[in-house]
Amino acid sequence: MGSETNLRRPLTSVVITVRNEERHLAPLLDSLLVQEGPLEVVVVDAESRDRTFEIAAAYAARYPDRILAVRRSGSRGVGRNAGVERARGAYVAFIDGDCYADPEWLGRMRAGLATAQVVAGRTENVGKPRYGQLERVELFQSGYDVTYPSCNLAYRRELFRRLGGFDPRFVTAEDIDLNLRAVRAGASIGYDPGAVVYHHMRTSFVRFLYQAFWNGYGRKQLTEKHGSLWGRYRVRRLITGQRSVVAWARLAAAFAGYAFRVLTGADHRLAPPRESGANPPTQDGGSGATDDGGPPPSSPSVLRRP
Repeated sequence: MGSETNLRRPLTSVVITVRNEERHLAPLLDSLLVQEGPLEVVVVDAESRDRTFEIAAAYAARYPDRILAVRRSGSRGVGRNAGVERARGAYVAFIDGDCYADPEWLGRMRAGLATAQVVAGRTENVGKPRYGQLERVELFQSGYDVTYPSCNLAYRRELFRRLGGFDPRFVTAEDIDLNLRAVRAGASIGYDPGAVVYHHMRTSFVRFLYQAFWNGYGRKQLTEKHGSLWGRYRVRRLITGQRSVVAWARLAAAFAGYAFRVLTGADHRLAPPRESGANPPTQDGGSGATDDGGPPPSSPSVLRRP
């Protein structure tokens, strides 16, 4: 009876982009192997300098019917797009390499996609609280929050491909850009607080500020592509909302990242889409958390299924 039920459920592909995540990858993959099937996991390694790909390769060899290990350098958008190209599922779910999933996560995401084209779950931070319990600035489009992060996000694969996937030019905020284009194309975003992913917070203050800097950089890229999106968030509100030294430091780092994009991005501004939901450019451009260059998406270095 259990196998017959599995056959009736759509295959869901979990796509993970990783770089230098040897501490977290094995627990993440273990948490995915116990999820409700049918599922497959596509791990896209962005040329890690530690044992990340060795760990992914070992799991792929042990579970060849469920795990595929791919090497693909480039931005997070490039890696995720390459993972979806290798995926076979009707649904694609995204989780990050520094996370792990609740046992019911994928089943709940799959159930949500039966009625909505996009589903987001609840992300719980684990680690030092002062690096995690800070306000997320929400952005709404047509009544939907489009700032749900791609560490806990799922799409119907047909919609993802129709939108052209993630825009590879973004350093961060590529998930907000994709969600925004999805809603503008008429998609609905569902939210299930029971679909829980646990996210390891940054282990040092410097890494925390580094993340905030690039988040600010990505917000400027969003305004280049989509125009003013944050008009209702006035400076006074931002200032009064900072209630700790850590929050002030994060805000300062984000402003620095935003200003850095203003000062250095003149020659490669992101042009606005020609029409709502239009596909982004397909070039492999983009920089940030992963290295540039490498083989094209159609021919990554792969440990293939037999």
